[in-house]
This record gives sequence, structure tokens and C-alpha cells, in this order.
Amino acid sequence: MTTSRNRGASPNDSKEFGEIALEKLSRAGCDIYYLLNQGYHIKGATEYVGNHYLLSTRQRMALTRSISSQSDIISRTSKQVQGGLEDATVNIDGFNTIITLEVALCGSLLLKGLDGAIRDLAGLRGNYRIIDKTELAIDLIGEMLNSQKVKNAIFYIDEPISNSGRLRELILCRLRQYGFDSEVQILHNVDSVLEKLEYVITSDAIILDRCISWINLNDMIISEKLDDYRNNKNYVDFGKLIK
Repeated sequence: MTTSRNRGASPNDSKEFGEIALEKLSRAGCDIYYLLNQGYHIKGATEYVGNHYLLSTRQRMALTRSISSQSDIISRTSKQVQGGLEDATVNIDGFNTIITLEVALCGSLLLKGLDGAIRDLAGLRGNYRIIDKTELAIDLIGEMLNSQKVKNAIFYIDEPISNSGRLRELILCRLRQYGFDSEVQILHNVDSVLEKLEYVITSDAIILDRCISWINLNDMIISEKLDDYRNNKNYVDFGKLIK
């Protein structure tokens, strides 16, 4: 039985990410970007700037996940695979990818970072429940990978997270209809595995910095399958805010 839930929503988002708030977040983002390029760590830079602008915890989290230094942006962009996925084996950060799509399908807040990756503020904290948008999120992944003619899709699911086994079965069930082989591995430390691989599908900044290559799949899906969402007030593109 699935649960109807507005994944990733917060009652204050309309205020904290509304038009007036975005003007403040734009200035704060520019300040953090400057500090990162001077060698500051993201946590310290965000705390300093967040205090100056009196930002909420959620606003600070959004900036932390969206702003990157110029060197990190260049590095991640250089490793991003642009097309050419035919017969490839893709390695998918399962919860990371599916939850972001669930958030988009719920119309909740999503962020496009300076590195182009799409991120959410849903937060797992060890708990995950399959909701009424989960099947559609998996189908969107399947449709996009099928159109790219990949050979294999390996999902990596975090074992400590609740309902990881149920999600595994749902992924395998939904992806049977597509023309590529699917596999789901439930592991204790997914990040340490993905960091060593190529054709990685994730928005996790640490993995992006360490993996061999990555695919910005959720951006592709939102652009091609959920284009209307990009006009949603809850879609914040920091690349357009930070100039």
C-alpha cells in the first residue's frame, strides 16, 4: 500500500523562496560563491553569510546544496557525460535520484545548482516510505534510460534506510517493461561504491567530485518529461540567480 504524501514540501516555502526572498538569496549566494573561490569551506561560508542575511535553516540548506566554487563547477562539468549512452552500464544512486523526481512530481521545492545538478531538500534521516509518486518516478527513469538505449542499469540502495527492500522490488517490477537489464544492490555504504565508478547518476556533490564520470539524468528528465515544472514557483535555478 502506497502513501499519498507531498514529498519535500514545507509550509514556509512560499515565503522563504518567494520573489522577495529570492532577491536576498541571490545576494547571499553571490557572497558565498565569492568566499568559496577564496578557499572557504561551504559550511563556514554559509554560516557566516546566513547570519548576515538572517536566513532560515532551510534557506541555508538550499544555498549549501546549490552553490559551488568555480573550480568544482569546472571539474564536475568536465566529467559530465553528454549523450552517447548506447550500450552503457549506468550506476544509479537510488534514493538520491528517485526522491528528487518524487519531489518534482509533487510540485515541491527543487534547486538547480551552479553545477547544473538538481537537488531537493526532502531529507531522509533514515526513513523512507513509498508514496503514490514513486512508481511514476521509476517509470520516468526507465523511459529516459530506454530512449538512451543503455544496456544495463544498476541501482544502489542504502541498506540502513527503511523500506529499502520494498523499493528494490518495486524498481525491478516497474523496469521489466523496458529494453535494458536492471539490477538493484542494497549496500551499507553506497557512496563509497559510486565514488569509484563511471556513468554515475546522482546529484551528491561528494560523489560528483570523486566519481570517474556522471550523468545529469534528473535534469534531462525534467527538461524533456516535466518541462512545465520548470515554470513552477518551487523550481529555483541558482545559475540564473548568481551572476
